[in-house]
Amino acid sequence: MNKICCIGAGYVGGPTMAVIARQCTNIKVNVVDISEERIAAWNDSDLDKLPIYEPGLAEVVAKARNKNLFFSTDIDKAIEEADIIFIAVNTPTKTYGKGKGMAADLTYVEQCARRVAEVATTDKIVVEKSTLPVRTAEAIQTILEQSPHGAHFEVLSNPEFLAEGTAIADLFKSDRVLIGGRKTPKGKQAVEALVDIYANWIPREKIVTTNVWSSELSKLVSNAFLAQRISSINSISALCEATGADVEEVANAVGKDSRIGPKFLKASVGFGGSCFQKDILNLVYICRQYGLDEVADYWQGVIQINDFQKNRFANRIQEALFNTVNGKKIGFGDGHLKKRPMTLENLQRFMWQNSYFQKALRSMSMTPKCLWNACT
Repeated sequence: MNKICCIGAGYVGGPTMAVIARQCTNIKVNVVDISEERIAAWNDSDLDKLPIYEPGLAEVVAKARNKNLFFSTDIDKAIEEADIIFIAVNTPTKTYGKGKGMAADLTYVEQCARRVAEVATTDKIVVEKSTLPVRTAEAIQTILEQSPHGAHFEVLSNPEFLAEGTAIADLFKSDRVLIGGRKTPKGKQAVEALVDIYANWIPREKIVTTNVWSSELSKLVSNAFLAQRISSINSISALCEATGADVEEVANAVGKDSRIGPKFLKASVGFGGSCFQKDILNLVYICRQYGLDEVADYWQGVIQINDFQKNRFANRIQEALFNTVNGKKIGFGDGHLKKRPMTLENLQRFMWQNSYFQKALRSMSMTPKCLWNACT
């Protein structure tokens, strides 16, 4: 296994493959994407023009690019050459049809699977890197088995656990690497092949292997649990304000309990980003599909508390500005920014979702990198 192809040069595919190439110099890594503009940015000699800003990413790319790390739009060639194919494309929330506003849209994943089935003439290991609903691998396997070339495919689940602002550190020093595969002889062989790649820099005791379905679900559950902690402490922050308690003191006292711990107990405006809400909505949808309405309602409550906290925050600003934003400038700061950058997209989304601020939001030109530099 010395050739890897990754379909998708976005936030997950680009950094992940860059680190694999850096740590496995004997493996040729091809990252492919349909976006010529994105690939051109990855290949730009000016590393400040990389399409993604993450601390440490430019240095990793500089050491591996054009040695054993390559970026291209030639998807078919990369598929045919590869032993292992990662699928790292976007899975947005559906905007139409069954599951609208809740379920993950698997259009891009399906397109990738069909492309692989059409192009590949030799056996491949296909790895789900995108966050996907449980049992998606089953659908991918069905598509791949329609290959006209008689090739055999093993589908693995290998979800990412990256946080904005610490993605490179997360990849180099992962809490765990999760790999799910079929419990057949060929499935176990495929899992071991991927384990061997990560074992070049990740201790084997941190590489967890499961069946495919457990791996797919574990990613959704991990994000749901993290979001749950944020909503939990935010709900308590409202109670603290009503009673005169100090939420930071409460969080510190609660976090001293070794069974609970201090992480993700920082009261805030709520969670944003591209993952938590999308993944919880997906989890809620899956629960309802299996008739588990009580379970779905429980996780729906995490989002409801998050919306409550964001609206509460907006109302507090409104009161502080004497109910008008005309002619006023609003600055945002967050101690967490020293660990991860606030993206312009998330800031704008929060502002636009609160109609009170729409008049004030005319233009915001700060890039994620600028926000990072301003806060470090």
